[in-house]
Amino acid sequence: MSDRSFTYIGTRPIRHDGVDKVTGRASYGADLSMPGMLQGVVLRSPHAHARIVSIDTSEAEAMPGVKAIVTGKDFPVTRAKLPLGEAALDIHDISENAIARTKVLYDGHTVAAVAATTVEAAQAAAARIKVVYEPLPPVMSIDRAIAADAPILHEDMTTKGVPGSKAPTNVAARMEVKRGDLEKGFAEADIVLEREFRTVMVHQGYIEPHACVARFGEDGRAIVWCSTQGPFAVRDQCAAILGIDAALVKVIPSEICGGFGGKIVVYLEPLAMALARKAQRPVKMVMGRDEVFRASGPTSGTKIRMKLGAKRDGTLVAASASLYYEAGAYRGSPAGAGMMCLLAPYRVANFLVEAFDVVVNKPRVAAYRAPGSPMAAFAIESVIDDVARELRMDPIDFRLKNAMQEGDQTAYGPAYGPIGLKTLLEQARRHPHWSAPLGPNQGRGFACGFWFNGGMNSSATVTLNMDGSAAVVTGNPDIGGTRAAQALMVAEELGIAVERVRPIVGDTDISGMTDLTGGSRVCFATGMAVIEAARDVRSQLIAKAAKIWNVDPAAVTWEAGKAIPPPGTDKAQPLSVAEIAARFAHTGGPIIGRASLYAPMAGPGFGGHICDLEVDRETGVSKVVRYTAFQDVGKAVHPSYVEGQIQGGVVQGIGWALNEEYIYDANGILQNASFLDYRMPVASDLPMIEAVIVEVANPLHPYGVRGVGEVPIVPPLAAVANAMRAATGVRFTVLPLSPPRVLAALTTETRETVTA
Repeated sequence: MSDRSFTYIGTRPIRHDGVDKVTGRASYGADLSMPGMLQGVVLRSPHAHARIVSIDTSEAEAMPGVKAIVTGKDFPVTRAKLPLGEAALDIHDISENAIARTKVLYDGHTVAAVAATTVEAAQAAAARIKVVYEPLPPVMSIDRAIAADAPILHEDMTTKGVPGSKAPTNVAARMEVKRGDLEKGFAEADIVLEREFRTVMVHQGYIEPHACVARFGEDGRAIVWCSTQGPFAVRDQCAAILGIDAALVKVIPSEICGGFGGKIVVYLEPLAMALARKAQRPVKMVMGRDEVFRASGPTSGTKIRMKLGAKRDGTLVAASASLYYEAGAYRGSPAGAGMMCLLAPYRVANFLVEAFDVVVNKPRVAAYRAPGSPMAAFAIESVIDDVARELRMDPIDFRLKNAMQEGDQTAYGPAYGPIGLKTLLEQARRHPHWSAPLGPNQGRGFACGFWFNGGMNSSATVTLNMDGSAAVVTGNPDIGGTRAAQALMVAEELGIAVERVRPIVGDTDISGMTDLTGGSRVCFATGMAVIEAARDVRSQLIAKAAKIWNVDPAAVTWEAGKAIPPPGTDKAQPLSVAEIAARFAHTGGPIIGRASLYAPMAGPGFGGHICDLEVDRETGVSKVVRYTAFQDVGKAVHPSYVEGQIQGGVVQGIGWALNEEYIYDANGILQNASFLDYRMPVASDLPMIEAVIVEVANPLHPYGVRGVGEVPIVPPLAAVANAMRAATGVRFTVLPLSPPRVLAALTTETRETVTA
């Protein structure tokens, strides 16, 4: 597979949807308008934690232009669980998160929704809804949530994974992975370091807010147009929340301007559907930016205790960690994924890693690009760096000595197949960046990162047109260039120009069932389905060519986009795709290739990042001045978009490390719910980011592909923190490294570790 030569795979054609996007013709979630359409708005809780005593909508319902109002009582109670994406979602929790019934659990929690003839009329009516609250003490941190006297968010919650757990608690689950003899391992160590690390909630920061339009027909069928990472996920969630048959719901995905995991769970869609059903008119809903921050899922804040033991020669012998992840108001943090990723790059004979899923009075968390892994990497890669420093070893050499390789068993179970971790570490060590001189007040850091990469369900249909061009239909919204990748795969298999392949994102009625765009699964898993469907087309072309030549199809070969007759076939010449399609255009029936599959495993992905950071010691302001990211991608189908994915992940990780954070007041009210106050990096904050593509073929994919999009956000938190340690001599264990935090550390007495 790694020796295979490609014609189209690995080239850089212009993306098929590019012109529509740069000229403004592409249709996003908020662009749709329909005759008779109403505008929907949400009334949100002003409290972080409170009982709902009563809701009176009578005055609002009487206002001009108001056509429908819904509250929690308009939705059935369900206990269903749906296998959506990387984990099962508890529909009861998703439903309660979409609209509160008896309690509000975070600032911005929905309590009612209004549909009216104008946005202004809907907003005025929402303001007239009378809600009586009984405020309760908010639980705003992990430490408070796990305290013995903590207010309880859910009276029926016990700790899953703890035998005999019966008392109400804010700890939803405990998980662990372990191996060897931990006590013996630490006894054998010549050096043992232990640190506690903390990160805060951060948001994915997608530019497009949540938006949808819902319509109910007289036949009881609903259609939803929305910005989503998974139309089938929206269909199944909405049907369960409204208590209707999923066969009655059709979801049409719009173009999507960013998601990063944040557009999997539904927020507005079931509300718009309920309003549309009640009003019998289409309803459009669009979140304001403050609503996106207050009420859609960020990722977890964390508290991680990390302990490592190593021998004098640099061999890691023991590791223990306790990972606490904020789930927000409802269970379901990525603590388990963080636990599984923590030790993924390194061989450690003796370890115990435990993870806790903790509810707090903040928005229910959502996936964010390698959910759970960046925080775990921040902890272990910081301690790895400190151990290497204590042993006076080069940080990359130390990692190379302990790096996982093919055949090694992961902490979470299976053994690795071919992986590129050592290859990329060796390339990083040889790269000019690693040995380049640094300027005043600058430091250099290195860190590794890991993500599993997903498989799951995928379907694809490839249709051949009469002129030899093709269309490929899948159910995956295109976030990172997957249309171009799928077109390249069809072109490769059929031997036709990639410009003659039309990739189409289908809705839930016209595409086969396909899991969401997430987990770095699309190019891998849906790509496998596309390849199989294209090969189905090719087999049919071969059969038709064999019919023309009156030979056995098994004797026909395929080369460079042409059917080749067997030697000695009288007067037979090779036939191209277009020639075969034209010959049978009106007599042989259409040629349609189909494939559906479940990809149970994917190619594990690793990255290694070098970061140069400069600190202004008078202000505490820091900036990244050089950054190089190495990543094993298996095979780069479209290298430009692979590089773009790597660079985008790095940018998000830099923002997370340096400035981004949710800031709450003592009452649990979010204080920075805007792009003005939530400090994301912009182009002027960043250097050029060099992406170095490493290709160690993944044997589980026909082309050797591994997922790309998750891995690059994992190393930056630690790479930036390690660069800060090198630049200042201070080990920061709390993110972000904002100017006030850095300045406070630089103006206090010198110390190795700063925890606030």
